Amino acid sequence: MASAFDDQRETLEKHEFMMGVPRGRLAVTLDMLTDALILVGQHGVYCTSARNPAIPALDLQSVMHQLTGAKELIQSVMQELASKPDSK
Repeated sequence: MASAFDDQRETLEKHEFMMGVPRGRLAVTLDMLTDALILVGQHGVYCTSARNPAIPALDLQSVMHQLTGAKELIQSVMQELASKPDSK
């Protein structure tokens, strides 16, 4: 598997140029987590709980919970960075 720096090179360059390196990388990371949540959500349509077919399987619920938590943490860091002036 290729590194995220290799896979997302063009997107990273664009966001790092627009926002600076830390903010740009966080923005790309947030986009990657959102994409992963979408994929897990789509998978959850087919892998439902044996007890309740209306909800995803427990392992998918756990993955979605962790990804959502990671997004929240990244968003809080981005908000913290936005409240501080650039040190350029």
